[in-house]
Amino acid sequence: MSRPFRVLGIQQVAIGGPDKMKLRQLWVDLLGLEITGNFVSERENVDEDIAALGKGPFKVEVDLMQPLDPEKKPAVHTTPLNHIGLWIDDLPGAVKWLTAQGVRFAPGGIRKGAAGFDIAFLHPKANDEFPIAGEGVLIELVQAPPEVLEAFAKLQ
Repeated sequence: MSRPFRVLGIQQVAIGGPDKMKLRQLWVDLLGLEITGNFVSERENVDEDIAALGKGPFKVEVDLMQPLDPEKKPAVHTTPLNHIGLWIDDLPGAVKWLTAQGVRFAPGGIRKGAAGFDIAFLHPKANDEFPIAGEGVLIELVQAPPEVLEAFAKLQ
């Protein structure tokens, strides 16, 4: 089985809670991460601060998320570790190949994510049509930009 893409490394970790200010108190005020952006989406039911850990192409996002409406879905606060993001060298190729292998993707297809990169989500739960999923974990595949591709290529 020849895989037409590579997972390069961790792009992000997303942490949800009912109040992102409490998350900021730990991750920004005490642990020293820097806020690099904010993303608000009605569709995704999220208000998130994007924090940074590390530098350059090896920087990892730590998304601190709260729901816009705690009664709506997706419920970004009900699982404290909401999802993990992986850098992918060929996102369209990965989605096509993984789908053909029976991997279930969440609705929405490939789209722009909070940080501006193309993304797609592997669904946390399998079904009859797609028997492979994240086994309870939402996994975000993130198209790596050229500088990240170059940095990872130098490690080989």
